[in-house]
Amino acid sequence: MTKPAGLKLVERDADGVDLAFRADVLAGLAEAQKAVPARWFYDDAGSQLFEDITRLPEYYPTRAETEILSTRAAEIAGLIGEGRAVVEFGSGSSVKTPLLLSACRPSAYVPLDIAGDFLRASSAALAEKFPGLPVLPVEADFMRRVELPAEVADLPKLGFFPGSTIGNMIARTATDLLRTMRATLGEGAMLLIGMDLVKDEDVLLAAYDDAAGVTAAFNLNLLARINRELDGDIPLDAFAHEARWNDPFARIEMHLVAKHDVAFTVSGRRFAMAAGESIHTENSHKFTKRSGLMLLAAAGWEPLARWTDEARQFSLVLAESRPARSAP
Repeated sequence: MTKPAGLKLVERDADGVDLAFRADVLAGLAEAQKAVPARWFYDDAGSQLFEDITRLPEYYPTRAETEILSTRAAEIAGLIGEGRAVVEFGSGSSVKTPLLLSACRPSAYVPLDIAGDFLRASSAALAEKFPGLPVLPVEADFMRRVELPAEVADLPKLGFFPGSTIGNMIARTATDLLRTMRATLGEGAMLLIGMDLVKDEDVLLAAYDDAAGVTAAFNLNLLARINRELDGDIPLDAFAHEARWNDPFARIEMHLVAKHDVAFTVSGRRFAMAAGESIHTENSHKFTKRSGLMLLAAAGWEPLARWTDEARQFSLVLAESRPARSAP
């Protein structure tokens, strides 16, 4: 069995604080509509809570995407070809990633994630399932270009970005990330990306506000992380989880809404919120076929194939990085 390595590319201060995390939180809490980017949900506790969410009856995306990978594995693998280094943007799912690795017979597997302990644990589990496969985890912020391990520098690459995480970003940020992925993977690379689809509002709201309260715990864990890592004193019981459908932007929004007037400090800075004000913590954009393919094309990815589950709730798209063209 190949033992996973532990390359770290996250910038921290002398106290071990993630500098980008602190900058994003302080900037976001200073805005009129307070907001914290969704990528900061995923400390070790948040990553585990999200794994719990994927098993909830209301949360359809994981089941739908797993159905696609299970039923279309041979077709997907045939287009990808064997021997590519699979670079996953985010720690490997215990279900979806093995399906892809089994189908496409990669030369190496490189998961990228900012949650170091969760990353190494998931990498070790995958290494046990695939003895002999080089598993090379990199603790890094994949929103920026990542220098991949030397072992895969000269190999053809397949980026894997499941779960419709691309939907967490507004169009500008999503396009920037897809361009950053091209820079990380190189020209000629392929990308297999999950994109959730527009559907009935009631189905969407239930998926982000489950009856068991797991999504609420996931949302509130962001405040617990801020308190723990950024010397905050935010009273968690002063906030409530809320999911909203924003139809003009075709997205679910998650907010942490103040139940009453509240004041708190983070990293020595004081903030105040009135009752009913919220911290906007996540967008989850939903796509049509056209809007999803246009987003990829805008970032320099040429769509090659697209699959949906039987109920047409979710899509997987395979695209290829092509040289920029000046002509239309």
